[in-house]
Amino acid sequence: MRGALSISVWILSLGAAFPAIAGRAAPEQAGRVVDRIVARIEGDIILLSQVRELGAFQQLVDGKSESDDGLLAELIEQWIVQTEAAQSRFPEPAQSEVDRELARLVAQFASPEAYAGKLRELGLSATQVRQLLARQIYIERYIDYKFRPSVQIKSQDVQNYYQNELLPELLKKNEAAPSRADVEGQILELLTQRAITDLATKWLDDTKSRLKIETTMPSAKL
Repeated sequence: MRGALSISVWILSLGAAFPAIAGRAAPEQAGRVVDRIVARIEGDIILLSQVRELGAFQQLVDGKSESDDGLLAELIEQWIVQTEAAQSRFPEPAQSEVDRELARLVAQFASPEAYAGKLRELGLSATQVRQLLARQIYIERYIDYKFRPSVQIKSQDVQNYYQNELLPELLKKNEAAPSRADVEGQILELLTQRAITDLATKWLDDTKSRLKIETTMPSAKL
């Protein structure tokens, strides 16, 4: 799943009162249909407006977004995670956590005014951004909670990453190589996140195969 577990060599970027992904179709206005259903999952629905909203949020956070098919696939996976997490009564993020993530996001822009201008350009409200951030935190935390206990990283795995991935990457950038001891904790967490991502991907694929999912975007990777 996209965005939940984005990892670089040095930095782990882990990242409700949040809206459910499934919604209700919007009414017609002046004889024009302003929204439409793009997927049905076990009786719930996903709207085209939600696809557009997620795309705008990705543009805000990453500077780019997936295709409509990719966005729909992401929303379906979010539905799966949120449904199970809600059924298990997994706690929603505190507003203070959302505040911190929002502050980090705003800090990526030259000024608060630049951030506000980007929201206007993308058609996002401040409330939508808070809700989407809360959802992202909730989903990432639940995935971590569900799979981290089963991950075991061996010392040899850390050594292999250090020797075969980190050092060659630093050499290409002509950067000084730290000792393994200095970066062992970072490598361990990175490999843990990789393993969590693999386990989550398999679980999502297995779960989707058992659900009744209908989509009007037939090329979406379900």
